[in-house]
Amino acid sequence: MKNTRFLFVAVMALVGVTLVSCKTKENALGKSGEKVSLFNGKDLTGWEPRGDGKWSVDKEGNLVIQNGDNKQYGYLCTTKDYKDFDLTVEFKQERNGNSGLFFHSYIEGFNKVHGWQCEVAPKGNDTGGIYESYGRGWLQQIPDEKEVVLKVGEWNKLRLRVQGNHVQTWLNGVPMADLEDELIGKVSGQLMLQIHDGNDIKVLWRNFQLKLL
Repeated sequence: MKNTRFLFVAVMALVGVTLVSCKTKENALGKSGEKVSLFNGKDLTGWEPRGDGKWSVDKEGNLVIQNGDNKQYGYLCTTKDYKDFDLTVEFKQERNGNSGLFFHSYIEGFNKVHGWQCEVAPKGNDTGGIYESYGRGWLQQIPDEKEVVLKVGEWNKLRLRVQGNHVQTWLNGVPMADLEDELIGKVSGQLMLQIHDGNDIKVLWRNFQLKLL
């Protein structure tokens, strides 16, 4: 009888730990259908800079990212992780527009990012394609005939939808990438706005709209 009572207590303790873990995960990732405010148009609340870059909010309420003095990689990262979501955002490439929207990602060391990127780059460089950083490289590039969709020096609307293994992107309403990948579906991670290494990079971002799936 004593052993049975001990076993019951142990099982209930294990159940309690499981429930706490699930609740913690739910609180971290949110609930399906929830709309999340990523950017308040005033300051960098909810974001953390990593690596080399300059990050600011201009008088029009745009999030401005630029290369740092050392011209190395830099990332502006959300302070929370996200897994299944539908995100739309607008960007405008001023000067060199070599950037990217990372998802399911994390930073190692100063500026080594592990995860996946929805490419944002100058025309001819697969904006809307999916790239795995420090892994398999390109998972899907965009067809050459879709390079004309990117509007140079103007506002562009990018949509990134990630649900389980399924990743889809659109640029200005045109489908760009559509793929299934088990590695992506297994993890969550931060969203990040990248500054590529190089010179004279400046990209503006606005109108972040994120819905959890």
